[in-house]
Amino acid sequence: MEFDFTQQPGLEDRTVRPGEDLPPLVSVITPYFNGGKHLRQTFRSVVNQTFPWFEWIIVDDGSTKQEDLDLLNEIAGRDGRIRVYHKENGGISSARNYAIARSCTDYILPLDSDDLLEPPFLEYCWWMLQKNPGAAWAYTESVGFQGQEYVWRHPFDPIRLKKENHLTATALIRKQALLDIGCYDDSHKHYNEDWYAWLKIVARGGYPAQSSGDPLFWYRRNDTGVLSIVREDPAVKRENQEMISAAAAQVTDPRPPVLYPRSVPFDWSAPKLSDWDRHTDKGGKTHILFLFPHLEMGGADKFNLDLISRLDPQRFETGIITTVPAANTWQQAFRKVTSNIFNLPNFCDSGDYAEFVSYYLKSRRVDILFVSNAYLGYYMLPWLREHFPKLAIVDYVHMEEWYWRGGGYARTSAMAANVTEKTYVCNSATRNVMLSHFGRTPESVETVHIGIDAARYCRDAVPAGQLYRELGLEPTRPVVLFICRLHPQKRPFLMLEIARKVAQKIPDVVFAVVGGGPQEAELKAAATGELKHTVYFLGARKDVRPYYRDAKAVLICSLKEGLSLTAYESCAMGVPVISADVGGQKDLIDDSVGKLIPCLQSESADFDQRKFSDQEVAAYAEALVTLLSNPALQAEKSRCCVQKVQRSFTLEAMVDRFQQEFQRLTRDASVVEKRMEMSRRLQQCAPLPAELYVSHLRAESLESELRHGPAAESVLAKGKRVLKEDGPAVFLKKTAKWFANQLRRS
Repeated sequence: MEFDFTQQPGLEDRTVRPGEDLPPLVSVITPYFNGGKHLRQTFRSVVNQTFPWFEWIIVDDGSTKQEDLDLLNEIAGRDGRIRVYHKENGGISSARNYAIARSCTDYILPLDSDDLLEPPFLEYCWWMLQKNPGAAWAYTESVGFQGQEYVWRHPFDPIRLKKENHLTATALIRKQALLDIGCYDDSHKHYNEDWYAWLKIVARGGYPAQSSGDPLFWYRRNDTGVLSIVREDPAVKRENQEMISAAAAQVTDPRPPVLYPRSVPFDWSAPKLSDWDRHTDKGGKTHILFLFPHLEMGGADKFNLDLISRLDPQRFETGIITTVPAANTWQQAFRKVTSNIFNLPNFCDSGDYAEFVSYYLKSRRVDILFVSNAYLGYYMLPWLREHFPKLAIVDYVHMEEWYWRGGGYARTSAMAANVTEKTYVCNSATRNVMLSHFGRTPESVETVHIGIDAARYCRDAVPAGQLYRELGLEPTRPVVLFICRLHPQKRPFLMLEIARKVAQKIPDVVFAVVGGGPQEAELKAAATGELKHTVYFLGARKDVRPYYRDAKAVLICSLKEGLSLTAYESCAMGVPVISADVGGQKDLIDDSVGKLIPCLQSESADFDQRKFSDQEVAAYAEALVTLLSNPALQAEKSRCCVQKVQRSFTLEAMVDRFQQEFQRLTRDASVVEKRMEMSRRLQQCAPLPAELYVSHLRAESLESELRHGPAAESVLAKGKRVLKEDGPAVFLKKTAKWFANQLRRS
């Protein structure tokens, strides 16, 4: 998903208030000179910070416009954390130094009056400085907007800094680091004051901690201000260059930065319980923390987004913590509905994940922890239950996966069954597996179908013809839609065989593939020859409704599903579904809305197996040919699709059920007492819960080393040579021996 530059922070007021009146921990400092044009948005971006323990010192540097001064006074009167000072005009450096001298904390955040902060900016930087006491400052990636639009993703490089300023002014800086260099040099009014200060800090051995993956600072680009004078005035430009060159010459032995995400040696340290004693004001709401692996395109994250975005904001406050390194391409969509989003790998070492989670639980006084697909999170639950007796813990499982870790998240959910209050699943088949295979009790697992926004996924709300126009096809050709992530689980190569078979009976049929994934390139290469004019690729699409609108049928031939999002969307749009009879598909798909086809491959034995039985291919092809050849049958199934969704599978019903459950979890005294009793039992078992989590961390660390570490790179190079010189048998034998040695040493 492309970055949306219109989704700027500070467009709405989400002010976060401290729960108590306590001394500030961070000082935001802002020089102000006739800066009223963007001040309201900057104000909102500051008071929206998820870390509310700050003071904001604004120094009016001799403003000459009365309306800008009036606005400044108005803003100051709206929040007691703001202090305004007035002085004669002396330039940015002079104003910053004036603010630093009056600050009462150990951390300084320079922020211009037109720049913006995403809500977690302060909290990310605060955490990085707490965990890296030697770092002089902490900062995140940034966004350029207005005059130029870009996402600035450049790791800190002290050698590059000597020649080019690749840093912004806005970072959380230890005040002592600024005092050690005499703060900002205010003997000159027009020069690169930020670049000069960074060089002086680096020359004294200073280095940063930098977060990558989350651009949390927005830098407003325009052609006015100090830098424009530096660029355009030859004398000023020459003097500026002399200052920068002299400061750069002092950087002779710079120290390396701390760059997140990073890999650190595993040291078997027990998880640390945060001793944080401050909290934010919940305003009487129930606070729910959602623990996810990532925020990426897919059915699971679509469910997450639908649930969080539709919870009653007057009753519930939400936050998200993710645990897996990822691009988090849906993060902006989630940020529309919650300010509390923390992607742990981007600012935190894995050994500190548990401490941050416990810090979050304390600082927000969280009522409910909701876990879904967070593998690491499941192993943290016994430790959390031990230390947070009043915390309600629930989880949501989309499917069991026998090809992955002996059952996938269904297995880890069962492992943690005694420390969770309830497990919710998206289909009845998964519930049956939880009961029959994993020994769960009937009352501990409930089916709550994901549901669909029937108003949005409405056939009449979308104009016809877009798919045909994009592909340049005749609108009379019947379209079968294959919409999914192109991954072995979805069996996209089976789709090719089905397309080949259907085309023998309906030569002008179109199989339109919407989605990307790890097998996309390989699949495109295979869809040539006789399939060239049958299978077409549209790539991933943000809005998939126009493609459902033009389709006559949807094909789902997965090896494994829970109850797929595609099935919901298709039925809501009135498109019949031909689906594999796997997982919980039968909860929605039957002969009235399409057809279920028996899966003739083994989930565990045939994962990514590309040889398919003629019987299975023929069954899919026959169902599609029958449907595509009979317009009356299509119309009847289409009508039934819409009726079935509206009757039993809406988002409103799903969200209403969860809101009822969240209320029960926090108000039912017997439920509260039960979890407190489990907490007491786990306290008696200590340090077992902590050791369980540490052991899992070690297993994850070892797996990462085997896949991505230097040893893996070395064995890969050796393996290529052995494979070439000695053949596959010797290669496999030596590789197995290497893995055994790695495991033994660990």
